[in-house]
Amino acid sequence: MSRFRLYPAPAQQAALLELCRHARYMWNLALEQWSMWTAGRRPAPGYVEQARQLTEVRGAFEWLRAGSQTVQQQALRDFDQAVKTFYAGIHRRPTWRKAGVHEGFRVVGGQASRVMKLNRRWAQVLVPKVGWVRFRLSRPVPFAKSYRITCDRVGRWHLAFAVVPSSIPAPGAGQIVGVDRGVTVSAALSTGDLLSCPGMSNHEWNRLAHLQRQLARCQRGSKRRVRLKVAIARLHARARDRRKDWVEKVSTDLARRFDVIRVEDLRITQMTKRPSPRADPKRPGSYLRNHRSAKAGLNRGILTGGWGLLVLRLEQKAAGRVEKVNPVYTSQTCSRCGHRAPENRESQAVFRCVACGHQANADVNAAINIAAGRAVSARRETPSWVSSKREPQHATSA
Repeated sequence: MSRFRLYPAPAQQAALLELCRHARYMWNLALEQWSMWTAGRRPAPGYVEQARQLTEVRGAFEWLRAGSQTVQQQALRDFDQAVKTFYAGIHRRPTWRKAGVHEGFRVVGGQASRVMKLNRRWAQVLVPKVGWVRFRLSRPVPFAKSYRITCDRVGRWHLAFAVVPSSIPAPGAGQIVGVDRGVTVSAALSTGDLLSCPGMSNHEWNRLAHLQRQLARCQRGSKRRVRLKVAIARLHARARDRRKDWVEKVSTDLARRFDVIRVEDLRITQMTKRPSPRADPKRPGSYLRNHRSAKAGLNRGILTGGWGLLVLRLEQKAAGRVEKVNPVYTSQTCSRCGHRAPENRESQAVFRCVACGHQANADVNAAINIAAGRAVSARRETPSWVSSKREPQHATSA
């Protein structure tokens, strides 16, 4: 999507929030109808039936009739599409939308009559029941049949046009690169480059901890608690903007420089799950240590490194040129001789092969293995791609 920063007037902000409220209400109402369905009962109403019910509801409630019927119908249509993608296995199950978290709605209509350019820096978009709202022209406005207006937790409004951008053409030089994602180094390339995703500074981390301590002492529903939540959200939004900017720059650079981009096939959702509690067999009702704090720190490092977003943007910009490689033992295998052993990984950053003495950065060594498409399936097993290149004395027993 092509996203622009929206600058509504104070009166327009109140009207936009009311439209967000209506869209969220219709989505949750449709989700409630769909969730109540059980085996043996009539199927949940679809979009056509829900649109008919919407007409009746608008006639009964003044606050809903004051809103835009286009926005409300589109929320029902979006939910119907979400259900179809869920049953098709493309997307996850639709969930409830919460106030302050899911603030947004979609408008479908001709772009020519809804977008007007004011000058080279500003333009305006026509929003139902709101009027013309200005937005900043940070890039050319693409042609799209629909657009979405959202508000983040900091209070910033954005306008996004539903259009799929064209992918970046391959350079045609035949270059292949491997990308190893890590916590200390966000992305290590097989070329030797070490890329780190910018996050919060030490000052911002200290301020975040201070604000969270203040938030814990606030009374629920107080104005002070609302101000602190906005301040915390502003810090997270700043870090999120830096992460997105880094991902866009890195993905564009890789798509322009290399023909084939190979990455690890990681299941980030499974990797960032909380550890399950372990019951203590000797003391009923008690639990053993499951290192939850350490796992929370690891999860935070994975999520703040932009692992999933980087691969997603690479697949969109370099369509058909991103290959996923099995990551098994790529960090324990020597990229020069192929010897694999846990002792090769001397530390988190140093790789020293115990067979040939090759020494390199551990992440770069893994990235070279990924670029070669190398993966092994068993510990201390000689890979087939090395059997013809290694000397017999370098082989290890299974």
